[in-house]
Amino acid sequence: MVKNMKVLQINIFGNLSTGRIAVDLYNVLKNNGHQGLVAYARNTISAGIPHYVIGTKQNVYIDALLTRITDRAGFFSKSATIKLIEQIKRYDPDVIHLHNLHGYYINVEILFNYLKSSGKPVVWTLHDCWAFTGHCCHFSAIKCDRWKTQCHDCPQRHSYPASYVDRSESNYLRKKQLFTDVKDMHIVTVSKWLEDITRQSYLSQYPIETIYNGIDTSIFKPTKSNIKEKLGIKNRKIILGVASTWSINKGLKDFIELNKLITSDYVIVLVGLSKKLPNNIIGLSRTKDVNELVEFYSAADVLFNASIEETFGLPTVEAMACGTPAVVYNCTALPEVVSEDSGRIVEANNIKQVWKVIQEMSGNPLIKEKIVDNAKRYEKDFQYQKYLDLYSRIVNKECGK
Repeated sequence: MVKNMKVLQINIFGNLSTGRIAVDLYNVLKNNGHQGLVAYARNTISAGIPHYVIGTKQNVYIDALLTRITDRAGFFSKSATIKLIEQIKRYDPDVIHLHNLHGYYINVEILFNYLKSSGKPVVWTLHDCWAFTGHCCHFSAIKCDRWKTQCHDCPQRHSYPASYVDRSESNYLRKKQLFTDVKDMHIVTVSKWLEDITRQSYLSQYPIETIYNGIDTSIFKPTKSNIKEKLGIKNRKIILGVASTWSINKGLKDFIELNKLITSDYVIVLVGLSKKLPNNIIGLSRTKDVNELVEFYSAADVLFNASIEETFGLPTVEAMACGTPAVVYNCTALPEVVSEDSGRIVEANNIKQVWKVIQEMSGNPLIKEKIVDNAKRYEKDFQYQKYLDLYSRIVNKECGK
């Protein structure tokens, strides 16, 4: 292992989802005697984490507006990116670790031209598919495979990063030219499913390996909870859904359909949702902190992940770590994280089967200890040690394709 490596991470968020991953990875670096810096653009970051804020809120708003008008996601924020590169030069890291580069905060052309000229080793963790499409972050729901050869006439131009026009063809060519032929870049995917997809893209020229997202099992664990009392639902069984952003592809309509089937001794609780719902579905915009989220996971009788586009499925693993079984669809990466000991895999959008399986698990509950044990393989120190090993191999020039 190389002594005292310096790793600079670049990500859209300082917290939430991929931001939490970047912070956890920094802590693993620090605990192993290395240094790190997290460069991010939006939200805040945990106290004590060395960081650099990319651009300003105004910069993000302007970038988002221009993207909506032009369909050029990733090609604005020039000034913010130039300043970021100045910071990278000052910090002089041994490895530059990229996370999500979409999100209205960075100019990938300026960034990748610098990466190609700098000779710095690069690790790029793909949390979705945006890196090799002309527009979208996910394409499984519409069964689009244009990304394999040449994006054009994008059927999802109104989806994030939404635009009034379609420039998917030129975006694809421009991104392909920028993202290929980086001298020393290594791709990490967060699931075997995403690894397989990436190997079919123009990024297949790089070494690719899977490192699952990690969770803190000292936080995500079975916990005494009074959530049912707080919500006034007494002894009813909770079917829980959790998402940072709800959409059709995250399964919101499926929960509404499931609500028509469930009996009065069950209740659906959705976290991360503020829109109006049927009266007997409980929706909460967000939990006040991660500890309250753990209480929700622990209080739930089942976690239903109704998404049809998941590159990993973090809420599923978090719920299992809290001893709660999961029901997931048989598509994208979700079947990788659920076993017979920790939940059930059902046919996508088959709501009757979902309800049947939930009832069966209630009548013959899974063993909580086995559910927790299944989630322990995603413990962050175990997973993120793999990043440290990768950094070391890169710095020591031990990586091959």
